Amino acid sequence: MKHPTSGKMNDPLNFREEMRARVIDAIAQTMDLYGVNYSYGQLYGIMFFEDRPMTLEEMQQKMNMSKSNMSYAVRSLIGSRMVTKLEEKDARKDLFVAEVDFFKAFQAFFATKLQREIDVMCGALDVAIPMLSETILDKDTAEEERRLCLEDLHKLKHAASYYEWLQQFVHRMQEHDFFEVSERVSEGTLGEDDPK
Repeated sequence: MKHPTSGKMNDPLNFREEMRARVIDAIAQTMDLYGVNYSYGQLYGIMFFEDRPMTLEEMQQKMNMSKSNMSYAVRSLIGSRMVTKLEEKDARKDLFVAEVDFFKAFQAFFATKLQREIDVMCGALDVAIPMLSETILDKDTAEEERRLCLEDLHKLKHAASYYEWLQQFVHRMQEHDFFEVSERVSEGTLGEDDPK
């Protein structure tokens, strides 16, 4: 098992908790692969197994994490849409719940990450492409510079077409119809209509 960077989960008390701890560790390692802090992945795993919303204090007790680190972890998971802050409160304390449908969690997590990538890259492309085009068309641009700018422009236009495609992909994920297979898996009908 990988060790968390901050806080440590309580030791399992029985076989079921030991199996949960194994899965929580796997969730944390998987999320770590995608750039989410290991401890945040553990927190998501703990919340995944809870059958009710949790307060920050309850999460703190389960993770043995400082309040400031816990708040940051929860904000990060909310930002990735893996955790939701509920409208209702428990004795004036905020309540949070994890998305437990892995298909929805995957959609939310990757749509958020991919949209960030699209925004950053398209911001740069939207500036670079017109400026390169302008430099290419400028009669005062040296031929060698024009040739190099044209090469760059072709590469960036190819990148722009990729990000147009990726934006459509993200929109499909956000429309929640991308993974129709999730309904078929939960209904036990996956593979029934597939040709043999």
